[in-house]
Amino acid sequence: MDASRSQTDRAPLGHPAPVLSLWRYLWRLAMYRPGLWITSGIFASTMFYLFPLVPGLIVREFFDRLTRNAQAGLEVWTLLALLVALAVGRVTALAVAVFAETTTQLTAAALLRRNLLARILEHPGARAVPASPGEAISRFRDDTQVVVQFLTWTLDPVGQIVVTIIALVVLARIDPLLTLTVFLPLLFVLVLVNMASKRIERYRRASQESIGEVTGLLGEAFGSAQAVKLANAEERVVRHFERINEIRRKMTLNDLLFTEVLQSIGANAANIGTGIVLLIAADGMRSGSFTVGDFALFVSYLGWLTTVTGAAGHFLTQYRQSSVSLGRLTQLLQGGQPERLVEHAPTYLRGSLPDLPTSPRTAAHRLDYLETRGLSFGYPASGRGVEGIDLRMERGSFTVITGGIGAGKTTLLRTLLGLLRRDAGEIVWNGVIVDDPATFFVPPRSAYTPQNPRLFSETLRDNLLMGVSPEEADLSAALRLAVMERDVTELEGGLDTRIGPRGVKLSGGQLQRSATARMFVRDPELLVFDDLSSALDVETERTLWERVFAERDRTCLVVSHRRPALRRADQILILNEGTIEARGTLDDLLVTSETMRRLWHGEANITRYSKQIDATNDLRNVQYLGKHDG
Repeated sequence: MDASRSQTDRAPLGHPAPVLSLWRYLWRLAMYRPGLWITSGIFASTMFYLFPLVPGLIVREFFDRLTRNAQAGLEVWTLLALLVALAVGRVTALAVAVFAETTTQLTAAALLRRNLLARILEHPGARAVPASPGEAISRFRDDTQVVVQFLTWTLDPVGQIVVTIIALVVLARIDPLLTLTVFLPLLFVLVLVNMASKRIERYRRASQESIGEVTGLLGEAFGSAQAVKLANAEERVVRHFERINEIRRKMTLNDLLFTEVLQSIGANAANIGTGIVLLIAADGMRSGSFTVGDFALFVSYLGWLTTVTGAAGHFLTQYRQSSVSLGRLTQLLQGGQPERLVEHAPTYLRGSLPDLPTSPRTAAHRLDYLETRGLSFGYPASGRGVEGIDLRMERGSFTVITGGIGAGKTTLLRTLLGLLRRDAGEIVWNGVIVDDPATFFVPPRSAYTPQNPRLFSETLRDNLLMGVSPEEADLSAALRLAVMERDVTELEGGLDTRIGPRGVKLSGGQLQRSATARMFVRDPELLVFDDLSSALDVETERTLWERVFAERDRTCLVVSHRRPALRRADQILILNEGTIEARGTLDDLLVTSETMRRLWHGEANITRYSKQIDATNDLRNVQYLGKHDG
């Protein structure tokens, strides 16, 4: 317990939250499990400080009895028995304190992370977090820990004040002048820590920022290992990593060194106080007005008051850190009400997990037609995007969006589905305007497979179901539609094969078809594919489309330039610089559109060129990292 409380925490980045907000949020967190918080306060914030005062009184009586300076009372062996009983009681109280404090922290952290994740999942997928995923993980981990640790310290000042008053009263009854003299160094340490708290915060801000830089680079490098090798940039990435890691080392060293200096000053204050006691009390001990027991009591209380003073200084430091961390956490809400951060909700830390809600397809989800009117979105940095898109799709139709590189095809899909917030225009489903497409275009209305689908390091079965009950899912039918049934039989564990991070054990085509099967499991009304067939051979793609449209009323919106998709399309939209250049059937466009003729006759070259462009985009950040180092 003592060791855990003496540790210092790294101060995260961010803007401090308002003072009233910090205490209001902490109160809401405390009231999530008030019994735990109060138990933690009694044992970890009160009993923790009061227990060490009692042994000093017993030891004083013990030494006075040995030197025959005590009045009639308890015998020596009785005093020793009391010390043993007190030690057992303190260990028991500390065990309760550790349990209550740790459980309170874990419960509050679970609530904070649950609320943060719930808010993030409400955002468009393309802009789910304000910074990099690595930085978001740092906030989930470090900033949450700072806040919940301070939550269990909120009642510590009560114990610190009570123990200080009791100790000073006891000591003052023995020698008021000596009590005042030895307490001054401790008061100086507390003032010094308070004055230095801003510098501590600044050092820890810099340390945490440098740690975030290292973590972010590692995440980007691991996620783009292939791009790094293709660019032959390994040495530049390593040099850049060494440079920012050296900055991290210096910032962390500054933080630790300054903290250790302050702690050594606090520790030496107790030694100074002990020396003062020896010097001043020497005459009193010779004359008998100051006993050996009094001296033992002063030394005992002086050491503990030093610890209490250090804890008070650490409380002030944690207060500043928590304000900063709370500000960083509220930034992840991205416009949501800050109170949502501490909103009470189930966390399911014990017992059975609840069944995930399912929404089977009903007549209310039926798609008769889908329209967009003047749909527009522009990226703030470049201004590029899509503008004035008018589109109508009937039930059971197959619509293909095509065009050159950077024409806005993927942007159009993301804007339609709410993954990017549209700047203008309307989306209409069966005549009803869709106000919030991000929450509307979900199964069973719609399902989406992006160019680079994400799978998790779980079994293939879990990746396909993703919370859907096995009893409600027809996995065999979904695998057949995705032309995946033969591949499953060739996997070592079939559907129970663990596919590794991001599906590393699967080929590119298997990865895309697994994501497609995941769509079919949910039986959506609208199927949206972004260049599904980029990793499929022509025969597999042809079989997939045949199976999809062998079933009635399948409505598909597809980004593709592949001939099997273009041949089957009921309508084709050709995008150019974010606008619709032409639309119609394949036969009509081959006659009227030069772009369509180039796409049709140059499909193979376009495929290769597209992959080169994707690789180039992946390499940009990597090359930028080494620009100043190479």
